Amino acid sequence: MYPYIHRDISWLDFNYRVLQEAKDPNVPLFERVKFLAIYSSNLDEFFRVRVANHRSMVRLGQSASKELSYEPSEILDRILKIVSEQQEEFSIIFNKIVKELSKHNINIIRRKKLTKEQTEYIENYFREEMLPYAQPVVLDGKKIKPFLNNGALYLALNMFDAETQEVVYAIVKVPSDHLPRFIKLPTGKENVYDIILLGDIVRHNIRLIFPGYEIKDSFSIKLTRDAELYIDDEYSGDLIEKIKKSLIKRSIGPASRLVYDRTMPKEMLNYFMNVFDLTSYDLLPEGRYHNNSDFFKFPDFGMTHLKDPILPPLPNPDLESADNIFDVIKAGDQVIHVPYQSYESVVKFFEDAASDIDVTHIKIIQYRVAKVSRIMNALKKAVVNGKQVSAFIEVKARFDEEANLKWGEDLEAAGVNVFYSFPGLKVHSKVAIVRRIENGKAKCYAYLSTGNFHEGTAKLYSDIGLFTAHNEITSEATRIFSYLETRTLPAKPFVHLGVGQFNLKEKFINMVRREIDNAKNGKPAMMTLKMNSLQDQEMIDLLYEASQAGVQVRLIVRGVCSILPGLKNVSDNITAISIVDRYLEHARIYWFHNDGQDEVYFSSADWMERNLHHRIETLVPLYDEGIKSIVMTILNIQLTDNIKARKISVNNTNEYVRTTSDLAVRSQIETYYFLKRRIEHRNLAKLKEQQ
Repeated sequence: MYPYIHRDISWLDFNYRVLQEAKDPNVPLFERVKFLAIYSSNLDEFFRVRVANHRSMVRLGQSASKELSYEPSEILDRILKIVSEQQEEFSIIFNKIVKELSKHNINIIRRKKLTKEQTEYIENYFREEMLPYAQPVVLDGKKIKPFLNNGALYLALNMFDAETQEVVYAIVKVPSDHLPRFIKLPTGKENVYDIILLGDIVRHNIRLIFPGYEIKDSFSIKLTRDAELYIDDEYSGDLIEKIKKSLIKRSIGPASRLVYDRTMPKEMLNYFMNVFDLTSYDLLPEGRYHNNSDFFKFPDFGMTHLKDPILPPLPNPDLESADNIFDVIKAGDQVIHVPYQSYESVVKFFEDAASDIDVTHIKIIQYRVAKVSRIMNALKKAVVNGKQVSAFIEVKARFDEEANLKWGEDLEAAGVNVFYSFPGLKVHSKVAIVRRIENGKAKCYAYLSTGNFHEGTAKLYSDIGLFTAHNEITSEATRIFSYLETRTLPAKPFVHLGVGQFNLKEKFINMVRREIDNAKNGKPAMMTLKMNSLQDQEMIDLLYEASQAGVQVRLIVRGVCSILPGLKNVSDNITAISIVDRYLEHARIYWFHNDGQDEVYFSSADWMERNLHHRIETLVPLYDEGIKSIVMTILNIQLTDNIKARKISVNNTNEYVRTTSDLAVRSQIETYYFLKRRIEHRNLAKLKEQQ
């Protein structure tokens, strides 16, 4: 039996790497604030989904445990312990950042340090802006049990009733869902910025809400609710209607976490546990402030020197300046690396297709899409121009279900043929097809990617995308759409592409086994595997087997990594790093040495059980030698990162990779300038040709 790290314990290690960025004094100050927000946002989703699932397993008891390879209560205990420790460190980091902000005359002011002018300001602000949203409730045990909105901020009050001479508890809402979380205060000084958090304005004005009570103390609390939709996956009924009904219920689902100020007295906490029917598994102590994901909106006062230097997205000159983008793609495969390069070429692909008289069909898979999308607008324009346009919309994309349903209705109203999710199966491939009539014959062009068709995330997520007119690839991509639209199994097998539910996992296994065979035959054998998450037990077992056969396995895993590298006689030949930096590492790239005949693929799929067993995913080969070389170079740059890379090891210490070399390598910055130099070299060569 090989060793594994439970996926959720490993995920907490990843989220700690995010917290490390907030902790690092070398990271620009406002970026550190941003990483506090990312850490908190990640944790909220983790509790609403993963922890909620574990709590459900604990409630089911022994009947559920028999079906699992672990004890849910033990994992839940470990999760809560780790998160509690991280939250304590979060508070320390937060306080240090507050002190650093003050050095730049940005002051987060507590109510007891307000000037007279500021006190008058927040009292007026409360009466004029906040009072209608306060929703005060005096509690009376279980007789009065108010409903706490999911993710909303409240103050829990400890009061004294002078008339009855009794301690009374109450709650009042902090209306951060209606008003800004950070309120700028008057200072009367130039270049001095005082900010008060909305909850502290409520604290100051509580006496106006509860006249006749002595306010002894107040503590912030927040409840998050189970976000699972619990949609039955049988092939019956209307899946879309089920999702719509489940979305309505999501905001009133069972509690998955009560976050509370850790300074709250125990007897008061016990009272609230009793009122809201909470157990110790439902509790998470934090600092004074919650909903720290709101720090995404923390004002910067124009201080750009406290942010990462801007790296303007690089162009893809061949595509973006093309009179006809399809002529360029037909001449040879083209690749883009966002966010280092602009997403404009992808948008142009659709906008040109929408207006090109020779285009007859456009097909796209939509998993997550920007709220304002030029790509979606291009699809609607294409319908007006007489094209046949179809979109497969995955409405089970977590937390994007409602947005995808709205886009589906919008596209249908515009005349797009819209196809929706399969019950029990997610479609996660990122593929689009354009069909043109050229010289009387049909010709297909494809864009395949590791990232969604989302203009927003293309500025933040590191992804790779391929434009190709390769006949075999476009033919197989077209067969994916035929399956999604007709639900009829393809008549021909997939050979070039790996496709989930058909040959994807088998293709991965065969390539790993080929390296194992090469190692056993005394040939050089190596794999470099970059992904977001590594959890599938069968694939991990195969990597352990490869290591023992002598295959060098180099892993770059951003998030969950359930394998244990560096174990004697088990995984000696496996090394693993994780990179967390200014961009979210999102590309999945698989490089197999193949006895010197390197094969490189990119994919929408991680090595997670869900990706390899329960989704339509796509694995795409890179056949162009120039593109393959670029991608291999970028992987090698990442493997030499000694600034932002962390070791994934047996001890799970998240220790930074540090080398004795004098040359500092921050892979994301190095990648940007590597691509920039290539573009400049290309432009120079073009200029010489013209001369």
